[in-house]
Amino acid sequence: MRIDIPEGQHPIEYVWGDVVPGIGMAAANFSLSVYAHTTLGLREFEAARLRVAQINGCVFCLDWRTERDGEKVEEEFSDAVTEWRTTDRFDERTRLAAEYAERYTLDHHNLDEEFWERMTAHYSQLEIVELTMSIGSWLAFGRLNHVLGLDSVCVLPGH
Repeated sequence: MRIDIPEGQHPIEYVWGDVVPGIGMAAANFSLSVYAHTTLGLREFEAARLRVAQINGCVFCLDWRTERDGEKVEEEFSDAVTEWRTTDRFDERTRLAAEYAERYTLDHHNLDEEFWERMTAHYSQLEIVELTMSIGSWLAFGRLNHVLGLDSVCVLPGH
C-alpha cells in the first residue's frame, strides 16, 4: 500500500472514510449507486465493468462478479470480455459495452461517428448516459484503488 494505515484500521474504510470523508463518502455513494440503480442488463454491465478492470489491473475488480437476483455471469465470461472483438458468446449490446469501456478508458478522443451510430442503434439515450457514468466510476475508483495499492484489500460494503 502507498498510504500508511493505522493499526487496526481497514485500509478501504480508512482511506475512503477517514482520510477524506467529504470526498470519499461521496465517491463511495456514487460507486454503490452504479450497482444499486442500474437498468442495464447483467451481461452488458459486466462486460463493461470487467473490461475496465482488465485495463486498470484492479485485483479486486477482476475477481468481483456482480450478482443480480442470484445470478452471475458464467465463469468463462472474463475470457470472452478479453476477446470481445471475436467472441461468439456476445450479442451486439454486450460487445458494444466491452468496446465502449475499452475505448472510453484508452482512447476516448477517437469515439467517432461510426461508433456512435452503432451505439445509438442498440442503446437508448438513458442507457448510454448510464453506461458512460458507470464506466467513469469503474475507471476512476478501480484505478484509484490500484494506484494506492488498496485493490488487494478492497471490499464492497455488505459483502
